[in-house]
Amino acid sequence: MRICVYGAGAIGGHIAARLAKGGAEVSVVARGAQLAAIQAQGLRVLAPDGVLESQPRASADPADLGRQDAVIVTVKAPSLSQVAAGITPLLGPDTPVAFVMNGIPWWYFDRLGGRLDGLRLPELDPGEALRRAVGIPRTLGGVVYSAATVVEPGVVRVQAEDGRVVLGEPDGSMSPRLQALAAAIAAGGMGGQAVPDIRQAIWSKLLGNLMTGLLCVLSRSAMNEVLAIPAARDAAIRIGEEVKAVAAAYGHDLGGAIAPRVERSMRLPHRPSILQDLELGRPMEVEALWRAPLRLAREVGVAVPTLELMVALASQAARAAGLWQPQEG
Repeated sequence: MRICVYGAGAIGGHIAARLAKGGAEVSVVARGAQLAAIQAQGLRVLAPDGVLESQPRASADPADLGRQDAVIVTVKAPSLSQVAAGITPLLGPDTPVAFVMNGIPWWYFDRLGGRLDGLRLPELDPGEALRRAVGIPRTLGGVVYSAATVVEPGVVRVQAEDGRVVLGEPDGSMSPRLQALAAAIAAGGMGGQAVPDIRQAIWSKLLGNLMTGLLCVLSRSAMNEVLAIPAARDAAIRIGEEVKAVAAAYGHDLGGAIAPRVERSMRLPHRPSILQDLELGRPMEVEALWRAPLRLAREVGVAVPTLELMVALASQAARAAGLWQPQEG
């Protein structure tokens, strides 16, 4: 199976290595020092279950890599316009494209059913560039759990043993292409799971992102540091409850009490990726991670006052740093 990972940073590099270990013919779209290192010496992933070494074909130009049986997009949301501009050479007549990303995806309302079916989110797909270049028939949704970091160009360190990729069709079908791609990931020793409700998985991941990411950005602190503050801990719990209410309005029960989840996060000296982006001067995923959930809350009439305040403040911090500007469709 020929599979291209579009965006071979920490997450994409880990997935690419697992695909190669499982026997897939892997290529990657990368850039800068990461690309140069992969081209010169291959990809090296330091994982809890051993060192994974592979030699994927690598280029900054997708046209160098040819048509694929599947594409996995692992870039952050601000880079999706570049994906739309470059992905066409990778696509054969039936090539699926899995968007394995954080936040609300651009296709969220497509094939949803009900009164909101087909609603557009132009702030996540300006000018409908992805809709034109990829289209809904090709699209798979996905979320990833992988505590991975690029420790030097071409070298990725994975800290957690329970990494996994969850994939699903927008219409909820358990298609052969979905199951084949999940199996290709699982064959390399990483959890690859095909599910009938990918939006449930999206909300579950988003819950964790929103409870801590906003507070970490506003405080410029790791999770354990900011959650040691009682008022911040209370705010995280309120955010979690509000997110659960929005998810429930869309038919997704996120289950369980929020307070124990916050308590677990208090033990983690982790700096969320969106805080790392702020500190490193990289474009921040404000629209997909923060503002789109507010849009979805408004669509179903769920009040989220704590989330709204935190998003307003954190968005302003991103804008003041020159790392985000409001998008227009």
